[in-house]
Amino acid sequence: MFGIWGHNSAAEITYYGLHALQHRGQDGAGIATTNGTELNIHKGMGLLNDVFERAEFSKLPGHAAIGHVRYPSGGEGSINDVQPFLFRSQSENVAIAHDGAIMNKNELRTELESQGSILQTSADPEILAHLMKQKGRKVSRDTIIEALRKIVGAYAFLIMTDDKLYAALGSRGIRPLSIGKLKDSYVVASETCAFDIIGAKFEREVMPGELVEISDEGIKSTRFALREQRALCAMEYVYLSRPDSDLNHVNVHASRKRMGIELAKEAPIEADVVTGVPDSSISAAIGYAEESGLPYEIGIIKNRYIGRTFIQPTQELREQGVKMKLSPVRGIVEGKRVVMIDDSIVRGTTSRRIVRMLKEAGAKEVHVRIASPLITDPCYYGVDMSTKEELIAANHTLEEIGQIIEADSIAFLSVDGLEQAIVKDKTINQGICNACMTGKYPVTYNHVTETASK
Repeated sequence: MFGIWGHNSAAEITYYGLHALQHRGQDGAGIATTNGTELNIHKGMGLLNDVFERAEFSKLPGHAAIGHVRYPSGGEGSINDVQPFLFRSQSENVAIAHDGAIMNKNELRTELESQGSILQTSADPEILAHLMKQKGRKVSRDTIIEALRKIVGAYAFLIMTDDKLYAALGSRGIRPLSIGKLKDSYVVASETCAFDIIGAKFEREVMPGELVEISDEGIKSTRFALREQRALCAMEYVYLSRPDSDLNHVNVHASRKRMGIELAKEAPIEADVVTGVPDSSISAAIGYAEESGLPYEIGIIKNRYIGRTFIQPTQELREQGVKMKLSPVRGIVEGKRVVMIDDSIVRGTTSRRIVRMLKEAGAKEVHVRIASPLITDPCYYGVDMSTKEELIAANHTLEEIGQIIEADSIAFLSVDGLEQAIVKDKTINQGICNACMTGKYPVTYNHVTETASK
């Protein structure tokens, strides 16, 4: 997500900010703007460049905007799921973008429908819109806080009206959200790498349980929930975020490198060369190589024009994406004992294909080392890992996983090793959510509590 307030080229700035965040979602993109009297929107399916290839920013006038790139973790996978959402009423219009998941959405939908609301989509932002607008009220700080206090889950929201931009983060801070400054404008983004591309300066993170209100009068902060121990999604560090982003005072590249260092300490192996799976595993591979004293080489090349396979909506597309995306470097791996570093194994699709490719290219041995713990439990907070059935580590032993992906050996970073790599200063409320690796959920609600106890 990306938002800006107080810039004459708000739509264009948002477009560039979303470019830096394209890795967070490739299924769809959209931008909504306001000029103080009306809201306009343009969105579509596909990559940002495709959606805005023929879009004229003159049709998106205004001094403020919010934008979103869609990560397909649910919904129909149609234009109806692409954000931001624009809701029109007689009294006002409001645009909403969202990252995360509302866990009590079914109960809230039932409550709203019993009061006469007719919801048009299955999307979480529509629930927030109806909660804010109950009894015909205008959207304000008070109505937003009242609505947020009814929501259970992991969420970051951007809410834009004609005269204000709001940013809200759930009480455990599971999703990332930061504030920056561009001359006299305020910007808000899921990752700090979006600030760099537009020349904005990082100011601070949105705190867990905080509602930030931005307008022509400046910026105001209100706490709508008690501050709890931060539980920022570990997968943001492992895979989702760009290496040049800083999350909760920790650089992503540096944390991934430390993951590799810890992994080398925990799971050494006699080998000739270390290589990483592009791109998110490169940092960990460098750390593993440095700690183990083995040379790091580029043994796998990535086709830059293919999207991220982990966030493809179907298994068939993931399989095809892996084949098109990665190629082994025969001159590097042939006749060598290769340590292949990957960031994680969710379903096993990518790892099996890469091991086969390396062996077909002449690798004598392929030893797989994973720079994160076994993923054994579903994520209910917005990452596309919603059932145990699809998780290879939830259904197979470590030895079986090694056999399935055809590795000569396999090892995963421990939970303690991951925390050691990420959490460096608990005095500033650092902390991670590793529920998908431990089954210990920081936010629970009905089915999650039941699942966690099984």
